[in-house]
Parts: sequence; structure tokens; C-alpha cells
Amino acid sequence: MDTKLTTATGRPGAGHRDTPAAASYSRAAHEPALRAIAALLAEAGIEVDGKRPWDMVIRHPQTAERILARGSLGLGESYMEGWWDCARLDEFIARVLSARLDEKVGTGALRVQGIRARLFNLQSLRRSWQVGTLHYDLGNDFFEAMLDGHLAYTCGYWADAGTLEQAQTAKLDLICRKLGLAPGMRLLDIGCGWGSLMKFAAEHYGVECVGLTISREQAEHGQGRCAGLPVAFRLQDYRQFNRGGNERFDRIASIGMFEHVGAKNHGAFFEVVRRSVKDDGLFLLHTIGKNLRRTPTDPWIDRYIFPNGDLPSLGQIADAAEDGFIIEDVHNFGADYDRTLMAWHARFEAAWPRFAARYGERFHRMWRYYLLACAGTFRARSNQLWQIVMSPHGVAGGYRRPE
Repeated sequence: MDTKLTTATGRPGAGHRDTPAAASYSRAAHEPALRAIAALLAEAGIEVDGKRPWDMVIRHPQTAERILARGSLGLGESYMEGWWDCARLDEFIARVLSARLDEKVGTGALRVQGIRARLFNLQSLRRSWQVGTLHYDLGNDFFEAMLDGHLAYTCGYWADAGTLEQAQTAKLDLICRKLGLAPGMRLLDIGCGWGSLMKFAAEHYGVECVGLTISREQAEHGQGRCAGLPVAFRLQDYRQFNRGGNERFDRIASIGMFEHVGAKNHGAFFEVVRRSVKDDGLFLLHTIGKNLRRTPTDPWIDRYIFPNGDLPSLGQIADAAEDGFIIEDVHNFGADYDRTLMAWHARFEAAWPRFAARYGERFHRMWRYYLLACAGTFRARSNQLWQIVMSPHGVAGGYRRPE
């Protein structure tokens, strides 16, 4: 793979010419747009060219016009290209979202995104593999440098944790306890990543595991990490799994994968789970979610980070699950994702010198923006993180969440 990031889509490739940030410029022709953006940002307590960590420092004369016209897409792209800077991007985004400024600029891109989602199945079988190629196959060594020792690429549980490793261990153990795992059980992990949950469950709870992933690099690397354990990886889209319903599992989990399913496929997802879980089994869904079902996917995230992603609302999950499951427990610890993302960012920046020549500075700014902007969304409580436990017929006597 050619590993220098140079194309406009964020994919490794060739042919991109970096746009240099202007050291100084005349603002006269751009004053109307600059005044407009300054007035908007003032509503969030942010100054243009201010000295506080969350203030925006503009370095290109057309930055304001680009943001006003294209909203979050223009904001992210102009940052990637060095048009503006901010010492605390996470706090900048948190303030912008808390003041709901995202609803006031560049709404055309959001409308287009919403129309696409309504008209097309953006998470079809053919398209579902794109996120594996673009994102999860960036390089196992890259993710190992950013993540913890479990290679867990989902929200940690920080209730009693002081480090990223502790938070991810606590999250994995919490999932196992919520599922009531015990030796001899079979666990299916839909969207298993590098196998963090399966490895932990096999080692600590004595279960046999099968995991599904659409990333070839994850499957190959994960199988090596789980050597000697009763763990099997299958490179397979969930819709192609167990079509005849012959395989049944005591427990099923899906950790951080439902965000790639899409509203048009929620029903199909839960059909797979229902035909694959035993009648007395449990299913745990761990997913990022949005507050309002009508909110479209952020255009910048869709283009550069997670193509075809679609965050569900809690209502959408309940709608899709109601024919096959009883919802036993809903646990929201979305604020913990802020801390998780900040820990990933710190590790990413510390490791960056090892990867600079491979990926290039544009990727550096893109990935920094991704991690810190996402941290800001959880800090503003615009995004949530739910763990939802379901059973096919209801747990006799009631389900009790483990402490």
C-alpha cells in the first residue's frame, strides 16, 4: 500500500498538493464574512485571533467564507489545509455545539447528507466494506500506537479508572458481567475489531468466541493475538452470517459497530441477532447515538473518517428491536467518551513522529481534528454512548445490572 496520505478523500495515494497556510494577508475584501463569523463565535464565547486556548486563529483570507458556506465540512477541511488553528480544538468544538452554532451555518451540506440517506441505502452490502478499507485498514501498528493494550477502539469506562488501560479493562469486564458470561458459553461478537472483547472473554470467563469483521487487517492481526484461545474471526458482513439460523449462541455482543449499520438496515441487523441467539440468551449493544433521529451524519466525518456512517437515536434502536427483543437495561456513559478520545489523542500525538513520513502532515491535521472534534461532541452532550441489554423473551424475575 502507498502509505503517504495525499488525496482529497483522505485515502492513501498520490497527487495532492498541500495548501500552505498564509503567514499574513489583507483582510479588507473579506471583512463582511470575518465580521459574520466573529459575531457567531462570540455567541459561544470564542474570539477570532484571540489569545485563549479555545479561540480561533485565522491564517487564510477565505476561511470565514468557506465555513459560512459549507458549515462543518468547510470547518474541518479548512483546518486540515492549515487555514486556521486553535490550541484546544476539543474545547472549541464543545463551545460551538453547546451554543448550537452548527444549526446556523452551512446547512446546505447537511440537507444534502440527509437527502442521500433517505434516498439511498448508504450501508448496502456493496458499500459496507468501504469503511474497512478507508479507516480500519490504515495499519495495525498505527492503531496499536494510539490505543491501549487490548486494542479496544471504543469508549472506555472511567468510573473507577485512572488510565486508558484501566478504563478499557473495566469496559470489557463490565460487558462480560452484564452478559453473565460463564465457562462453556458461546459468544458471538458482531463487529469484533481486533478481538479485544473475545480475547478478554476467552481468557477471563472461559467462553468460546466467534467474531465478524469487514476489515481483513483486523481479522489477520486479531487471529494472531488470540492464538491458542477458542476464538475464531470471520471476514464477513453481518447480513451474510448464519442465514439458515443453524448457529445459535448463548450470548451476542456488538461493540461500536452499529454506527455503521444505517437506519435502512436496522431491521436486518436485529433479524441476524434474533436468529443467532438462543431463546434464553442475552444481547448487548454498545453504540454511539444521537439525540434526534432527524439529525443527519456530519458531512466531514462521512467524507474523511467513517464513510456511510449513521448514528442511531435511542428511539430508532427501540423501534428496530421491538419485534424480537425486550429491552432489559439502558446505560448511558457518553461523557466517558470525551476522556477516552482525549487519551487516544495524547497517544497519537506522542507516536506521530514514527508515522509522519508515512502519512504526511495533512493526515496529521485530519486525524487530530477527528479525535478532538469528537471529544468536543461528547463534552457538549451532542452525542451519547449507550450499552443496551436485550433478551428475546424477558429474563425470568427481571434483569439486574451488575455493579
